[in-house]
Amino acid sequence: MGSSGYTCIRRTFCCLNVLVMLSGGIFLGMGLWLHLSYQGYATLYPNHLGLSADSLFILIGGLSIVISFFGCCGSFFESRCCLIIYFSLIIVLFLSEFIVGALVFVFRSGIARAVTMDIKDGIVKHYNATDRGGMFSPSVSSIWDRMQMELQCCGVNSYEDWYHIEHWEREKWVPKSCCRTRHTMSPELFEGSGYDVDDDCRKKQRPELWWSQGCSKAIQMLLIQKLHVVGIVAIVIAFFQLFGLIISMLLFCTIKHKRKSDTYKSYSPTIDSSGQRQSYLDD
Repeated sequence: MGSSGYTCIRRTFCCLNVLVMLSGGIFLGMGLWLHLSYQGYATLYPNHLGLSADSLFILIGGLSIVISFFGCCGSFFESRCCLIIYFSLIIVLFLSEFIVGALVFVFRSGIARAVTMDIKDGIVKHYNATDRGGMFSPSVSSIWDRMQMELQCCGVNSYEDWYHIEHWEREKWVPKSCCRTRHTMSPELFEGSGYDVDDDCRKKQRPELWWSQGCSKAIQMLLIQKLHVVGIVAIVIAFFQLFGLIISMLLFCTIKHKRKSDTYKSYSPTIDSSGQRQSYLDD
């Protein structure tokens, strides 16, 4: 590899890792702020706060900083040790993603049932219509209300999931976000009462006024519709991981070859224009 090509790749790799490190720092800072200010709020899985937004942000930010640190040091200081650590971490991350993906695919039915049961338990114990959380870390109630209004769904599997939750124990009520919006122009649609009208249908025990579809099915349909976006994100992540693996090994081998060449050169005699040996020093 020519000197200019080697330098270009090394600097590009270093700059890329600096950007990843800065992004990781932003994620880490957001995660710490959420954890300290709104602990456990931004999650649909309140029984497992390790899966909340603050924990995920801290995990992503910490991993990004650690991995990019070794990549940046390896390219900037031409350290083979840092490069091999960077390569190993990327391999471990790739294998972890593959193993987790394979396990989720194999045990998808059991995992789906367990997640559904825990989310149901979460709304029973943690839904509170008066608790809205903050702007950047909404509460369980705020997340559910917004999701049900935007996806036009009610409950996990159906509106019956809202019956007898702790916030209105012994009552067959649903959140106001389950109510269909009022349609005055089309007689074919039910006349419900969402947030845009004064009438409150959530306590009327009339299911025809509520969204009939469960949110789990609505989310599945949304993911199918956005499958191309999920695929593009997965391809981009895989590309950067593959790029990091190839460039780190290329730099590792080039640095090794470069050092051998310099060692050989330092012990090679220099010859002046007359053909006489002068020294064993570098040019």
